[in-house]
Amino acid sequence: MENIWAIITKPDNIPIVGLIILLLFFTWITFQQAFENDKRIEQKRHQKGE
Repeated sequence: MENIWAIITKPDNIPIVGLIILLLFFTWITFQQAFENDKRIEQKRHQKGE
């Protein structure tokens, strides 16, 4: 764990770590919205009687 922390906290690697965190955050948001959209599509299908 000490080696990982030493690598992560080097000044050259901090922007990369930040980008990975942002990538995970926006991927989570994207999937959350996609699942919500799928639920809405299913509700519309049931309302139309399909």
